[in-house]
Amino acid sequence: MSRAKGNIAEERACEYILQEGFSLVQQNFYSRFGEIDIIAIKEDVLHFIEVKSALDYELAIQNITPRKLSRLIKTGDVYMKKNALTLDFMYDVILVTPQKVWHLENITI
Repeated sequence: MSRAKGNIAEERACEYILQEGFSLVQQNFYSRFGEIDIIAIKEDVLHFIEVKSALDYELAIQNITPRKLSRLIKTGDVYMKKNALTLDFMYDVILVTPQKVWHLENITI
């Protein structure tokens, strides 16, 4: 996926979470392990969000690999330690297709 398409998907994902009552904390947090696309908070729970886009749900969900999840978790750990946070947190995925946006909360490996 091109960076331009990725940016459009991230914009749609941000619009979606804001409509769902989240507050945006940060976008594109980088560590040596990888990147977190969106960090948001809702009801005192921090959400580390990976955004994936494709033409349909099945293609988008296939892009969430165990390796990608492992990198997301490691990067989330870095963020928590760097900012000395003790909040509850979870890892989410937002899938973006031309027709719809899906938010999958609290994903695991």
